[in-house]
Amino acid sequence: MNQHTTGRAGATWALVITSVAGFMAALDNLVVTTALPSIRQSLGGEMEELEWTVNAYTLTFAVLLMFGAALGDRFGRRRLFLAGLTVFTGASAAAALSPGINELIAFRAVQGVGAAIMMPLTLTLLTAAVEPARRGTALGIFSAATGLAVASGPLIGGSLTEHISWQWIFWLNVPVGLLLLPLARFRLAESYAPDARLDIPGTLLVSGGLFGVVYGLVNANSDGWTSPTVLTSLIAGAVLIGCFIRHGFRAKRPMLPMRLFRDRGFFGINVSSMLMYLGMFGSIFLLSQYLQGVLGYSPTEAGLRMLPWTGMPMLVAPIAGMLSDRFGGRPVVVTGLALQAAGLGLFAMAIAPDASYASQLPGLITGGIGMALYFAPAASLVMSSVRPGEQGIASGANNALREVGGALGVAVLATVFSSQGGIGSARAFTDGTVPAVWIGSGVVALAALVALMIPGRRGAGTPEPATETEPAPVPGEERVSVPA
Repeated sequence: MNQHTTGRAGATWALVITSVAGFMAALDNLVVTTALPSIRQSLGGEMEELEWTVNAYTLTFAVLLMFGAALGDRFGRRRLFLAGLTVFTGASAAAALSPGINELIAFRAVQGVGAAIMMPLTLTLLTAAVEPARRGTALGIFSAATGLAVASGPLIGGSLTEHISWQWIFWLNVPVGLLLLPLARFRLAESYAPDARLDIPGTLLVSGGLFGVVYGLVNANSDGWTSPTVLTSLIAGAVLIGCFIRHGFRAKRPMLPMRLFRDRGFFGINVSSMLMYLGMFGSIFLLSQYLQGVLGYSPTEAGLRMLPWTGMPMLVAPIAGMLSDRFGGRPVVVTGLALQAAGLGLFAMAIAPDASYASQLPGLITGGIGMALYFAPAASLVMSSVRPGEQGIASGANNALREVGGALGVAVLATVFSSQGGIGSARAFTDGTVPAVWIGSGVVALAALVALMIPGRRGAGTPEPATETEPAPVPGEERVSVPA
């Protein structure tokens, strides 16, 4: 059976299931941020412990993404997707029932493990289910869901905390997960990468390297960039990642062949994605606090006022996916990143202790359109830059780079904020936020320049031509079975 002959109904089910799963995994990146004061009041804990309720998820999520993708390629993507979804759902229930702050941190880390297994396989399962001609539109809808989750995390977390309780930011995942499990079991087709094998040395190197880098980043703001713990973590992580890159060039069957980065499309979309998340994550983190701490909005009110930005992916991304199918992904991605950089710049110019909402709207709308245009074709560009058998690990690599970019963005922009201002007064808060958001805007503008490296026209689902040493896979090479 060819991997794309699952039919339109199968493609629709795959789109629904993977989009909802991707939304849940992406949502939990930032959903806790607006609930931290309530969690502290309920469970106690110092500020550093509260920060780890966010960082524990980011850490395990980023570290294990590529390993999760490799396991799916080897043992079955649907099977591992179900396993990751089960772990994520169970850990969400355990987090809601946590009796103390340490238990909550532990269950957040387990949540990240489940998300790391589940998230990279969503793209692979969706790509296998949708025919190439419609893939850009499908991936645009998927990206709209995950993009909306990232941007609306503070709104959803704040609304649930304000109107029900902080536990419901975790309980929300449980009924959704329980509904998705039987749907995924009976509506998704199983698939494997051809002749996939686990690369144990590569897995240990990349997991250890990402752990060192992300651990250093998430502690940099509280401990200081020059503290022994942070420096040791960053240096050790960088060394291990360097060894992983060397392994990717020299090993016979590496988990991430470094030759993939010789492709301008793969290199361009991955580096620009990392830079985009760096600028966006750090800016969202600060701007949500600015709206609440300086302008005096409640968490729900702040989230509602950000809807012109955060809600735009749901409106624009499907259209952008169709534009990507017709004109290619590069012009859509570059335009989106440029608009997002402009939006952040417009917002930075409007930041003031007494800023009106009308002055913020141009930045919110421009940035929202830009974010939607980026998310729509980005996933398609990642998947179309590699062969079908390499799409699982390509998805894992892209997600890992984005998570590292997000962690770096929060750490760097928070450091800029602390050095230029602080939380002592409204004026001090804006003095710190303005330069940080300008830096975020500049980083996203750099991402737009990097995205220009992407080839001008490569249709969704068109794999890179074979190299001289590795022939392209023949049709039907990838093993796919219908849902049992």
